[in-house]
Amino acid sequence: MKNGKILIADDNELNKETLTEILRDEGYEVRAVNDGREGIEAFLEDRYDIIITDLRMPDVDGLEFLKYVKNTNKDNIVIMITGHGTVNAAVSAMKMGAFDFITKPVKDDLVKLSVVRAMNFAKLRNENKSLKEHLKAKQDSDKIIGYSDCMKKVFDTIDKVSNSDSTVLIAGESGTGKELVAREIHFKSDRRNQPMIPVNCGAIPEELLESELFGHEKGAFTGAIRNRMGRFELAQGGTIFLDEIGDMSPALQVKVLRVIQEKQFERIGGVKTINADVRIIAATNQNLERAVAEKQFREDLFYRINVIPINLPALRERGSDILILANHFLATFNKLKKKNVEHISTEAVSHLMNYHWPGNVRELQNLIEMLVVMKEEGEINVDDLPAKIRNISGAEALGRSVAFSKDGIDFNDNINRLEKDLLIEALKMTGGVKNRAAKLLNLNRTTLVEKLKRLNITGGNVDKP
Repeated sequence: MKNGKILIADDNELNKETLTEILRDEGYEVRAVNDGREGIEAFLEDRYDIIITDLRMPDVDGLEFLKYVKNTNKDNIVIMITGHGTVNAAVSAMKMGAFDFITKPVKDDLVKLSVVRAMNFAKLRNENKSLKEHLKAKQDSDKIIGYSDCMKKVFDTIDKVSNSDSTVLIAGESGTGKELVAREIHFKSDRRNQPMIPVNCGAIPEELLESELFGHEKGAFTGAIRNRMGRFELAQGGTIFLDEIGDMSPALQVKVLRVIQEKQFERIGGVKTINADVRIIAATNQNLERAVAEKQFREDLFYRINVIPINLPALRERGSDILILANHFLATFNKLKKKNVEHISTEAVSHLMNYHWPGNVRELQNLIEMLVVMKEEGEINVDDLPAKIRNISGAEALGRSVAFSKDGIDFNDNINRLEKDLLIEALKMTGGVKNRAAKLLNLNRTTLVEKLKRLNITGGNVDKP
């Protein structure tokens, strides 16, 4: 039996029997009714891949049946049956949304051909719809998400710099989303309708990177059997994203500097100068200022690319964004993988919040994808988490909650934050009862109350004695 269900509406008993026999012999599941009214009733009772209806029927004719079906769902496929004297009416029906029409007397091969075309069309449309949903879900999963103060500063900078052509340097640990920021800048800029071309300078061998960036002419070196455009040329009018620019060799740094300064370059082995109408966004996980001091990165290039710096925070510095991102990835992968993992348990969330996340957002995304695939449905519990996340101790979590940057940290702010976290955790563990929380923290109750007031911790069960 083919995976296809067909509804036939025809008041002519011979036509109805003929169509039913033809289609059942082809392996379709068929239901046949006597007119348009019965057709509507059958249509409401079940789902059909194709509806075949005679044009002229008593009570409710084919056009009324077609209109009803299309008003219910414009994607429903309807094939009309018509006599030679009503071909013009059938053409009108096609303008109303009918997929095809079959003329009487009904011929086996024409019926089969029309149904096969309709089935193939439905399959292609469903695949296209599924692909669009998949791509949309993928795009949604790649959005920059965050509500922490440090991410609000990043979003504010993106909004301010997008419509300028100034060079941007995005710094941050691996997995923090540097390319996502670059894409956000590009798609908010006036260059959005032109290409954004990424180049991972750390992933391409040094001897090939120059050709990747600038292209080459035929015969420029062994293996150069044809002319080849480079990434700068492909990005004309748009943006080039130089990821991990700190891994670029000094010789190439000089050539990139020239592109920035003079807006020109030549292909390898070429003599023609090519103008470069390209915005440059660079990214690195290295400390380029230190690399400059150690003579590992050109100082002049550093100041050329560091016109607008954007520093992406590590995931461990983003607080509640961890939970927000986890739930976002959970919804995304449920949709992509067609699973039904409902939520993450409170205990599992606690472990996620305390984990160090050395791989940052990318690590969290990969973790949630793995959990959705393996769990399939229900709730993600602590036992579902990898051992490295499940076994983190409270002391480790406390120590890891402080992250030093190259500019240092504010000691008092961090002490206040840690103190606030301890107080809130103690209140949670004791149901908001202050006496018990004070004993848990080895404090006098009055001292606890003073700290709560000073740190502005109020609400809920906190006011319990």
